[in-house]
Amino acid sequence: MNIFVGFGSAIEALRANKVRTALTILGVLIGVGAIILLVSIGQGVKEEVSGEIKGLGSNLIFVMPGSGGKGAHRGPPGMFGNKITYNDILAIKARSNINLKVLPLMFTSLVVKHGNKSRQSMIYGTTEIYPEILNQKVEEGRFFNASQVNSQRKVCVIGKTVASDLFVSKNALGNRLSIGGQKFLIIGILESKGKTMGQDQDDLAIVPITTAQSFFGKTSIDRTAIQAPSEDRVEETKRIVKRILLRRLSEEDFEISDQKDILEMLQKITGILSVALGGIAGISLLVGGIGIMNIMLVTVTERTREIGIRKAVGAKEGDILVQFLIESVMLSASGGVAGIGLGYGGAFLLKRFLPTAITPWSIFLAFGFSVFVGVFFGVYPASKAAKLDPIEALRYE
Repeated sequence: MNIFVGFGSAIEALRANKVRTALTILGVLIGVGAIILLVSIGQGVKEEVSGEIKGLGSNLIFVMPGSGGKGAHRGPPGMFGNKITYNDILAIKARSNINLKVLPLMFTSLVVKHGNKSRQSMIYGTTEIYPEILNQKVEEGRFFNASQVNSQRKVCVIGKTVASDLFVSKNALGNRLSIGGQKFLIIGILESKGKTMGQDQDDLAIVPITTAQSFFGKTSIDRTAIQAPSEDRVEETKRIVKRILLRRLSEEDFEISDQKDILEMLQKITGILSVALGGIAGISLLVGGIGIMNIMLVTVTERTREIGIRKAVGAKEGDILVQFLIESVMLSASGGVAGIGLGYGGAFLLKRFLPTAITPWSIFLAFGFSVFVGVFFGVYPASKAAKLDPIEALRYE
């Protein structure tokens, strides 16, 4: 049987039942679109977070609250209370025998207000080296200095979102901002960083850590970034920091990690996420394949006399098998192509809210899987059609 004749016959057969064809394609379309969209979200998250981490430098380590337990009793960081204080962090710099840059960070969410406008924003308490360590530029004004940290000055540096939302018609610089009911002088506006994982990185106000402790009643340190002298001294730095903290805290009270540890954990999480999401979408595609098999079985039944006539005039079993297999593959492949468009369009629209990244391998994988589904679920109906007895088929009403 000429393959082109087979394709022509398949197209005519599919066009004869447009509604049935469209509904059958829909199942595969949704499955392929879901695979591409969900994998693109997983890949996008991985690329965005990896870029953020790498942008901070490879010689950075982090100290975070511990899980407060061991083995089966371990939980998320800080689950059983955060015992790390500002004095613990000051001890790291004071007692280290190598030159370390230590940046403590405390977070809280408070209402910021100017005039009759207000919003709930993240408030960071930190020190003067924040821009240097976390690669954050000040677009207008300046960041607070060590003297303002030591004297608990009520000054702040705000993000673009806070500035644009609360100061619509005037420059925020030099104005007063109410943070948690306390008045702060705005001395700087940060350069915009946009969104990460759908979270606005510009919706924040940064104040001296001593001021945050004094006026907001927060004493624990949520995270500490420590810059080692060089990348090859990261492990040495981790050992020194651990030794100093163990003199003040128990081993369960803190956790130390570097950029490599974070990236490895991220790769594991996103890998599991991509496989899980892809698996869910794959199940949807398999359901579409079952739909193809059911429709092809109905088609074989409806065209029993046609099959009998074709066999009577000399068509071989292989010719019938190929024709129905082509129809099945065309159904799934059409759904695959449409699904690629759906997944690509969905990823494009979602990019405003979530990081997405469509990779060529995900497109080839999804389309290849759709063709495989057409072949796999089309073999049984096609073989059933090929094995029909021509005499019995001609008698079929």
